[in-house]
Parts: sequence; C-alpha cells; structure tokens
Amino acid sequence: MEQIMLLMEGFSQALTPMNLLWVLIGALLGTAVGVLPGLGSAMAVALLLPITFSLDPTAAFIMFAGVYYGGLFGDSTSGILLNTPGNSSAIASTFEGHRMARNGLAAKALATAAMGAFIGGLLATTVVVFFAPTLVKLATAFGPAEYFALAVFAFLAISSVVSDSIVKGLISLGIGLVLALVGVDGPSGTVRYTLGLPQLFDGISIVVITVGLLALGEVLHIAARIHRDPEALRIKPSGRPRLSRHDLRKAMPAWLRGTAFGLPFGIIPAGGSEVPTFLAYGTEKKLAKRRGDIEFGQIGSIRGVAAPEAAGNATAGTAMGALLALGLPTSATAAIMIAAFQQYGMQPGPLLFERSGDMVWTLLASLFIGLVILLIMNMQFAVLWAKLLLVPRHYLYAGITVLSVLGVYAISASTLDLWVLLGVGLVGFMMRRYQLPLAPVLIAVILGPLAETELRRALTVSEGDLSTLVSSPVTITLYIILAITLVVSGMQHMRHRRKEREGQASELTSV
Repeated sequence: MEQIMLLMEGFSQALTPMNLLWVLIGALLGTAVGVLPGLGSAMAVALLLPITFSLDPTAAFIMFAGVYYGGLFGDSTSGILLNTPGNSSAIASTFEGHRMARNGLAAKALATAAMGAFIGGLLATTVVVFFAPTLVKLATAFGPAEYFALAVFAFLAISSVVSDSIVKGLISLGIGLVLALVGVDGPSGTVRYTLGLPQLFDGISIVVITVGLLALGEVLHIAARIHRDPEALRIKPSGRPRLSRHDLRKAMPAWLRGTAFGLPFGIIPAGGSEVPTFLAYGTEKKLAKRRGDIEFGQIGSIRGVAAPEAAGNATAGTAMGALLALGLPTSATAAIMIAAFQQYGMQPGPLLFERSGDMVWTLLASLFIGLVILLIMNMQFAVLWAKLLLVPRHYLYAGITVLSVLGVYAISASTLDLWVLLGVGLVGFMMRRYQLPLAPVLIAVILGPLAETELRRALTVSEGDLSTLVSSPVTITLYIILAITLVVSGMQHMRHRRKEREGQASELTSV
C-alpha cells in the first residue's frame, strides 16, 4: 500500500505539461538515434546525456525515461525494416520481423513490436515498484558456476531449437565461439588469434559482427540471387499497422511468455537482454514446430516478434530496478545511466530511496508515462516508418550498405573494422547459402567471453574441482532443463526427418 501512495506522489510530480513535453522529446530523440545502425539505445542515452546538463534533476530523469525505452524501440525498428538491429538486444526480433517486412507486413510487425515493448515494460516496471527486494535476492543466488551454466544453457538450447538440424546449429555455435576468442584473454593477458594486429586486442566488436552477418550478409545474398530470382528485390506494400483480434489472440501468449523470460534477467549482470530475447525466440520457434505453424521462418510470425520484444523491454524494466535498488548496472544502457545520476550528486543503491525518494518515485512514474507515450506515438508512426520500404530496392540495399559501413566506422574510426565487416558479411552470405542458422553465432559471440571468464573463475576458486559446476540448485536445475530440451528437440528432429522420408517415398511410389 505504501508503494502505491509513493507512486501516486511520483505521478503528481511527473504529470505536468512541461514534464510530459520532456518525456515526448526524450521518446522522439531516443527512437531516432536507436534507429541508426551501429548506434542503438545505449548510444542514444550516451549522446543525449549532455543535453540534460542544463535541466533540473526531475526534468532530466523524466526525459531519460523517454530516451531509455525510445532507444529500445528504435533498435527494433531498424532491425525489422532494414535487417540491421540498432543493438544486440534487438537481434532476435529481427529474424521474423524482417521476414514480415519483406512480405508486406512491415507496419503490423512494428505494431506488434510496439505492443510487446509496452506490455513487457509495463509489467516489469510494476514488478520493480512492488517486488524489488525479492528480485534482488534472485541476483545474489548467481555465482561463477551459475553464470557458466546459464551460458551453456543458452548456447545449446538455442542451437538445437532454431535450426532444422542440430549439427548445423552446433556448427554455427562454433563459428561464433571462434569469433569470440579473438583478442586478449582477460584472466591471463595472453593475446589470441589477432594476427599480430593491435587493433584486434580488444576483440571483434559485436556491432561489426551483427551488422556484417545480418545486414551485409543479406545484401550479398540478395545480390547473388537477383539475376536468377528477380523477385528477391521485390518487397510487398507495408500494409496497415492494426492488429486484428486473431492477431492479438496469437500474440498475447507470446507477449506474456517473453515477459516471463525477461523479468528475472534484468537483475542478473549477464550483459543485457540478449539471453532472454533469444530464449523467448527459441521457445516460440519450438512451439511453432509443434503447432505446424508455417508462418515461422517463411512469411514471418507475429509470435516471433512479440516474444523477444516483450522479453527485451521486461529486462530493461527490471534492470532499472536493479540500478536504483542496488546500484548494479546489468546492461550497457544502465551503466551509462549511472553517469546521469552522478552528475546530480546521487549514487544509485540502497540509500537512494531514503535520500532521494521523491526523485526515484517520480522517475518510476515517468517510466510508466514514457511507455504509454511511446505506444501511442509508435502505433501512429508505424506506417510512416514502414514507408522506408517504398524506396526502390536497389537504392534501399545500397543505402543499407552505406549505413552499415558508416555505422561501423563511426564506432572506432578503424579501417580494419571495415575489412572485418566485409569478412563477416561473406561468412553471413555463405551461411545463408548453406542454410546455417545465424542466431547461434550471435549468442556465442555475446556470451562466449562471459562463459569463459566465469568457468575459469569457478575453477580457480575451487582449485580445479569440476564438481563445483554442478554444486548448487540453480546449476542442477539449468542442466536438467537443458538435458530435457536437447532430448525433446532431438526427438522432434528425428520425427520431422522420418516424415520427410515417408513423404519422398510416397511421391516416388506414385510416380
């Protein structure tokens, strides 16, 4: 009851015409920066941080509420329309979202993403308001062994689910792990696989790999098919952004499942929302196979957009709770937000609610307001954003290439990154040619360093005792779920192949 009263006081501070204007400006700016390939939501917060120096603390944090969620939606917008997600948290939404865009459902995909972002963020912020202490206890249950188990679970579960062949999924996983090994080994300081180039000591940027695999790889794939398949460059009209009752019935369970994945991951410092978004996407793909859903992987599935979007924004919501209550930044965006607090002389953590309670509850109230404004704004702008696809195909794909190169070069001004981008783009092209899934590569690149570091940390603490990796209820539970997932997935793959062989045999018999 006390939380409700404090939240109402926060709304009384936030619901003024001037503060609503700041939320709207933040939402517009965050979305605009998030849409640009290579920048994304974290960069949106970083670039717009200086703008708030002249504002009073209340107005500044209200504006950041709009920037925070606006950047996340911008990430997904560029991924759905251009196959170039603004941030790694939007990668999972890109797979089905871009398929929908290519098949004339761009506006509907953007509307699905907007609704998913609203539902995930709304439920997560509500949980932060009422259950922050409980979520904090979950975070303390994770040590090095638990983080390693989580990474292994994500590796194998996604590799087995998102591909029609477990072998192909593992090959893709191996490619990602190879890319993740480039650079200086953190614990020992050893230089690995850098070819003697100092520019690679920090490893290959996730932005370079994401843009290369998804954007440049797609451009090369289309270019290779265009003379044999003129339809490859033809994208149907974007359609209307309205979701029918049938669409809502399909999407609602996916939104809720995605939110359930995202809520606990916001307080776990595993780097961001990549793990829950991929797990949500993999779950929907697995359920689609069970239902015989032909939309998934073909024309694009609403469920494949709804679940990752809800998971990503749910993670962002609880990440804000972890930042406020613990001072623990669990994502790059949350880490940048610490600078926003420090510029006003505030330190996120347990004492923040006592020392700056009015500010905190106003910020939480503004998160709710920002979500509503973004939903209204982006539902109206979905058709406008989708008009990007009306650009002639050869100009659009040329523009994607230029934006990809500029986005990568803007990060470090390194020409080597451009050569790496081209190499990764060729890898993405070959993976499409031989039907290797892209998701395992990306999840391996994102979680590979975390898995290696936590494994070595766990073994160092236990003096090489491997039993420490399965010595807690969390690790045992994760490995049991993983084993069940692999067995079920293997049986489904075998059943699918048997049906294919029976179908081919019946065709030969009829001939």
